Amino acid sequence: MELFARCGREPERLLAITDSGECITLGELNAAAERLEKTVGGHRLVFLLCENTPGCLLGYLSCLKAGAVPLLLDAHITPDLLKRLIDVYRPGFFYVPGDLPAETRQTVGDAAPVLEVRDGVLLSTGRPGPDLHPDLALLLSTSGSTGSPKLVRLTGRNLDANAASIVEYLGITEEERPVTNLAMSYSYGMSILNTHVLAGAPIILTRRGVMERPFWDLMARERVTSLAGVPYTYQMFRRVGLMDMDLPCLRTLTQAGGKLTEEAHRAFAQWAMDTGRRFFVMYGQTEASPRMGYLPAERALEKCGSMGVPIPGGEIRLLDAEGREVSRPDGLGEIVYRGENVAMGYAERAEDLALGDQWHGQLHTGDMARRDADGFYYIVGRKKRFVKLFGNRVNMDEAERLLMARLPDVGVACAGRDDCLTIFLDSPDPTAGRAAVDCLSQSLRFPAWAFSVHIVDIIPKTKSGKTQYSQLDIVQ
Repeated sequence: MELFARCGREPERLLAITDSGECITLGELNAAAERLEKTVGGHRLVFLLCENTPGCLLGYLSCLKAGAVPLLLDAHITPDLLKRLIDVYRPGFFYVPGDLPAETRQTVGDAAPVLEVRDGVLLSTGRPGPDLHPDLALLLSTSGSTGSPKLVRLTGRNLDANAASIVEYLGITEEERPVTNLAMSYSYGMSILNTHVLAGAPIILTRRGVMERPFWDLMARERVTSLAGVPYTYQMFRRVGLMDMDLPCLRTLTQAGGKLTEEAHRAFAQWAMDTGRRFFVMYGQTEASPRMGYLPAERALEKCGSMGVPIPGGEIRLLDAEGREVSRPDGLGEIVYRGENVAMGYAERAEDLALGDQWHGQLHTGDMARRDADGFYYIVGRKKRFVKLFGNRVNMDEAERLLMARLPDVGVACAGRDDCLTIFLDSPDPTAGRAAVDCLSQSLRFPAWAFSVHIVDIIPKTKSGKTQYSQLDIVQ
């Protein structure tokens, strides 16, 4: 893989710096990959339970470099979901952090330790594992927490193509110093690792979160140059007062994983412009390794609310319900993306891991968008996130955006069935519920009784900040 081109010629180069100040070099990665290859024995499936630790970083990159195929999972995955994945895919190996929770370690079973890499441990099940297609390099979950065994099958070429494209449009050089505030098992967090390894930039490695003071101390001490986040992360940035912090080395912010409210987009874009920084809104899906679009920083204010244009090497079209291309400005259609970063397809059972390329570089995203006269795309919602109220289709993602703009300090989610849209709020304040109903009633022009309000302690989120609608449905 092109991702590791520097490993042979620059073994002394820094790969990462831990929050305790330890340095990890490409030479250490080379040695770890060689040991892992001898132990695993080549192209075999490894369940990699991830934390943002030295051992897990080396484990992930060593698998890719050695030709093993890792499935990236959060180390705090629920035991029930992990057991289901084990039952479906029957891996030959697990790679886990040394401080894996006891309940999770019990779920792994009697797999025996066969290799240690810093704080990471490789465990062998003694099974050969499933047959794998020779091009298969990486597996990622499509859901993370819903219990679905569906995985995305990615090749080395997919990862190389997307990493090179991101390096190009973000202008990533070896002078950058990103920090791991996103989970490694999340495709966005993974792509940050890939792009900076490709560019030769050291990664600041921490398990601290953005709500912890030591995280910001680390940002200043290690001269972190870039921050990444999903919409939920940007809410946290505002709560901790990022815009008032003294972080002179911070020069780039990126956002993906869902659409920011226009107010938040405008606020961060304006702050970045006023302070000489760059703010990039990006668009992607795990199925595209994961990036498909980006909004150039210099257009962030002018095109507020847009996800931007296709990444270098990618192509976006809009198709209507009949599969015809939408060419008129502001016409609505499903985003269909083409590029070398599109995965081979899905797997839902072990036998699927031997399948070849089923998508041939084209991805029907399920995201509905419009394109303005300048060629910039604006996401309006998901193709399937609709309910019908009085015979009219209502996009629940758009309803959420309306509510988040009206109630910026309240957690919001929308779900429901035809003729009733349920608004979930994490605020017990009765005025918030009334304001939410009034907002949608006035904006969508339906009577107030078409909406119901349900108060929850917290809007359930994945670690990547995405709403877990299946859990909302349980309490609905």
